Amino acid sequence: ISRGQGRSATASAAYRSAERIVDVRTGLAFDYSRRGGVEHTEILAPDDAPDWVHDRSELWNQVEASETRVNSRVAREVRVALPDELGPDERAELVRDFAREQFVERGMIADIALHAPSEAGDERNHHAHILLTTRRVGPDGFTTKDRDWDKVDTLEGWRESWSRSANRALERSGREERIDHRTLEAQKVEAWERASAARERGDEAEELEETVRAISLDRPPLPQLSPGAWQMKERGHEVGAVRTWYEAKSYAREVGQAVRELSGHVRDWLDRQATRVWGRTEPDLAVAGRPTSELDWSGLAARLRGAVPEHGPQAETQSSERSQERDEDPAGFVDRLRSAFDRLDRDDFAGKMRSHRETREAEARARDQEAERVRTEEVKREREREELRQREARARSRDRGGGLER
Repeated sequence: ISRGQGRSATASAAYRSAERIVDVRTGLAFDYSRRGGVEHTEILAPDDAPDWVHDRSELWNQVEASETRVNSRVAREVRVALPDELGPDERAELVRDFAREQFVERGMIADIALHAPSEAGDERNHHAHILLTTRRVGPDGFTTKDRDWDKVDTLEGWRESWSRSANRALERSGREERIDHRTLEAQKVEAWERASAARERGDEAEELEETVRAISLDRPPLPQLSPGAWQMKERGHEVGAVRTWYEAKSYAREVGQAVRELSGHVRDWLDRQATRVWGRTEPDLAVAGRPTSELDWSGLAARLRGAVPEHGPQAETQSSERSQERDEDPAGFVDRLRSAFDRLDRDDFAGKMRSHRETREAEARARDQEAERVRTEEVKREREREELRQREARARSRDRGGGLER
């Protein structure tokens, strides 16, 4: 968040916390006290920081005062998507612990704000804004900027740490969902590698699972929207960047629907094979006293190829019946699964993405040009404001001098 972009730390803090903050440097008042959707706010600081850092208005005015350049970067923001599966207190604790560990212990001040999903958007979209100081803070206030905080490796470390923290919180809450900080492409490559390794081992069950997982990741990530473009989206204006965002969102929904259908087919197939081998489906086995977690799904394929199960009604099945079941076992099911997915509007998906790629560079150039125009105008306005302040200061000085002469 920099002055070169026409932004200020005071305005950013007021908006995210839904408060009223007056910028002492410019005299502008930013009043968002009527804004809804802010569930929790909190300021976290190192133990040796002065007491005034816990006053949001004082904190960010001090930040503005510590920067002198017209294009100074006054703050950094980290945005995190919060697991909808967690409760409000669990989400707050997750953000608090993460901010302390990754930012406060490095010497930053973290101003956190947890936001609820908007009424018009995805009802699962719980998220947090973590507004960070760019300078270290000590007993006497702000000191130097730490350039290590700007490194790509540091950012990647924060992303990985968030993944670990969120997954620990999900585990504590008894949830099975997990998040992954890596790119969709990296996750997809890993899934195909695991599917290939499972095929070599003859483990059809794991191959099916990893194949479906790879298919679910075969989509582009949502493009990053600038603050201006995001506001345009929220107001219902469809500029180029927003249109690309909606198209990627629609693509992800179609892929998700296809994957849900495929997952249902896989689940049905596994249940049918479990019935053949054990005589019951997975839920029945769990009810019968065998925990679901103990079911050896990884070994199911080997038993389907003719091995007699150690326990269960099928242990006494005649060899001729087992042979018939082996013949009915869809050995090429994974290939048919991939083929089925290819028929689920995959060509339409590919056509859309080709169109996206063809227009993305032009839209990126347009966004860059618009951003540069905005920056230039803001810098010009800031200079004009500064010149006006200087003229007013000189005029006041002359008035005071003239009064003494008279």
